[in-house]
Amino acid sequence: MKKITIWKQLCLGLILACGIQTAHSQQDPQYTQYMYNTNLVNPAYAGSRDMMSIFGLYRTQWVGLDGAPQTSTIALDTPLGDSKMGLGASFTNDRLGAMDENTIALDLSYTIDLSRSLKLGFGVKASANLLNVDYTKLDRYNPNDVKFQENISNQFNPNVGAGLYLYSDKTYFGFSIPNFLETDRYDDNEVVLMKQKMTYYFIGGHVFDLSPSLKFKPAFLAKAVAGAPLQLDLTANFMISDKFVIGGAYRWDAAFSGLVGFQVSDGLFVGYSYDAETTKLANYNSGSHEVFLRFELLNRHNRISSPRFF
Repeated sequence: MKKITIWKQLCLGLILACGIQTAHSQQDPQYTQYMYNTNLVNPAYAGSRDMMSIFGLYRTQWVGLDGAPQTSTIALDTPLGDSKMGLGASFTNDRLGAMDENTIALDLSYTIDLSRSLKLGFGVKASANLLNVDYTKLDRYNPNDVKFQENISNQFNPNVGAGLYLYSDKTYFGFSIPNFLETDRYDDNEVVLMKQKMTYYFIGGHVFDLSPSLKFKPAFLAKAVAGAPLQLDLTANFMISDKFVIGGAYRWDAAFSGLVGFQVSDGLFVGYSYDAETTKLANYNSGSHEVFLRFELLNRHNRISSPRFF
């Protein structure tokens, strides 16, 4: 019961903190296996694998805390024939305490060849967000407080974003802003509950061939948003015999992670990661779990002989 009480107090404190006139920003969902669902944050990635890719992920964070974050995502991206264009679509459900958000996004990309091995993708993203807040899930100090009498139901907010993605067979770098529009997520003219601000994403990685059967890929993701600490994820993965992936990650001042993945068949890849918290919050939870699968529709022209490691 101590854990539940602490978490509910934390949720209420966060909402109260966001309820003052100078509203704080809200961060997007975080992923440990960010290198496999890049189009969620960078629309220029759509179609870059030259085959249709269907991706599904479920993340449960801070297990043991009532109301802790849970994220479910399904995404699809595909090249559009030989047009150098790519199309992506995604749906994300993100739950945190009393809040429940659904986001639908569409991505469109265009890629140019800078050289025989180097490509540059440009992408645009259009998204729609529906926010729900159920105040009855919180332990309210004053149940009669007018600020918490009326729940938020399907509060709609559209947004647009863009990105760049530079890549070859071994290296990639990207920069993106998925949400250009800074919007008040809920504003009743007296109090701003939440404000969505521009989030800047930087990604990069390189694949080293250590031997014919062993590849090593260091990668990073940096996320910056006004009003929140810089988030930096550092990851190192090894791929063995083009089948098995094992590695580790560090989220700066937040968590250590272990990652595994397996190429079940030419078209199916599954993965799992576990995060161990390094903050004081570790005293109140047993870590975070993330599981995903990626299914790729291949044809006789692009069957995988050596899977691309990103």
